[in-house]
Amino acid sequence: MTVDLVVVGVGYVGLPLAAAASAAGLSVIGYDISPAVREAVEAGRPHIPDVLPTQLEAMLDRGFTVTDDPSAITTADTVVICVPTGLDPDGRPDLSAVRSAAATVSDHLRPGTLVVLESTSFPGTTDEVVRPVLERHGLVAGEDFPLAYSPERVDPGNRKYGIRNTPKVVSGHTPLCAKHCAAFYGRFVEHVVVARGTREAEMAKLLENTYRYVNIALVNEITVFCDRLGLDVWDVLHCASTKPFGFAPFTPSAGVGGHCIPIDPRYLLDKAHREGARLSVVEAARDVDRAMPAYLVDRVARLLAEDGRPLAGSTVLLLGVSYKADVPDTRESAAIRVADGLTALGARVTYHDPVAGGVPRLGPPAPDLDSALRSADVCVLLVPHRDYDLGHLARAARLLLDVTGRVPGGEVQRL
Repeated sequence: MTVDLVVVGVGYVGLPLAAAASAAGLSVIGYDISPAVREAVEAGRPHIPDVLPTQLEAMLDRGFTVTDDPSAITTADTVVICVPTGLDPDGRPDLSAVRSAAATVSDHLRPGTLVVLESTSFPGTTDEVVRPVLERHGLVAGEDFPLAYSPERVDPGNRKYGIRNTPKVVSGHTPLCAKHCAAFYGRFVEHVVVARGTREAEMAKLLENTYRYVNIALVNEITVFCDRLGLDVWDVLHCASTKPFGFAPFTPSAGVGGHCIPIDPRYLLDKAHREGARLSVVEAARDVDRAMPAYLVDRVARLLAEDGRPLAGSTVLLLGVSYKADVPDTRESAAIRVADGLTALGARVTYHDPVAGGVPRLGPPAPDLDSALRSADVCVLLVPHRDYDLGHLARAARLLLDVTGRVPGGEVQRL
């Protein structure tokens, strides 16, 4: 018995991929070494927000399951590797999960099985890192099995674009490998774009997120400069955004967060360093991002000073600590860096998030929002979750610094 697809790594990328393929009628099995992931799926509880309980229930009815038995890979016509790529303790690219997944696939790979890497990494990863591991038992990529790279484009919380209607970039170790990859994704994705090679596809993914990284940094730097000049940055952004060409709107923030935007440019910079090149624009964006939490701490201190209070000893309530609105993910969240900066200067930091819940590093969240709003010396809205009544926040808070620019009322301080 064979299955159409085995997804290796059933997380933020793997589960939506499995859901899209299953909905299109493909037989799908997930492979994941996490007991928590397997238990959640078996119980019909999606562990990520982009797959609804009804979707998971339908997948289970169609035979979807998640196993920790790697022999399931032997049954697959296609194996897609969706494991995370992050940073090691020294801030360098960490491909340990990719190498481990490739080794597991290699141990159970049969001739003819299409292997696709979706994990984000630097140009050359598919050919220089993954291919040698897959070939260690004698099978040769491009001859005995097709090898391909297709960068994930999952945008957590995006209700407009998902796997099916987001154009899918595909590539292959050989042109024939790319054709196999395009045919596979064409079964459940509306539009497939074939890259010249795996390196081009890998670079395209890094460019997509570095583009956002650089533009967020640009807007944040302009925000700091507007503060110095006494300008309303939100009006500046509104006016600039009315131009129908040549301008893509971005908004200020406390800094970038999540599993992609803060990480992918570091992969690009690391590759550039190893190649003896310098990406000065990306380096400048990194410097701006690193400085934003300290700038926000300074804004909080100034707001308190105008109210006759020192930052040291004051209670600061952070509203929203996930990296993005309506998404529970707190990985690389700028809110944590802001909390660290406030705490270092003697502030008492509390927080509330209706989506993310608790963050162990920050201690337990405020148990009651209204009580926390009333007792805080200053509240800082970092993430505009839908569950927040923004007007109520403005009325209940003693002082409110709105980083999002969405709270109505003239008494609110905006970034």
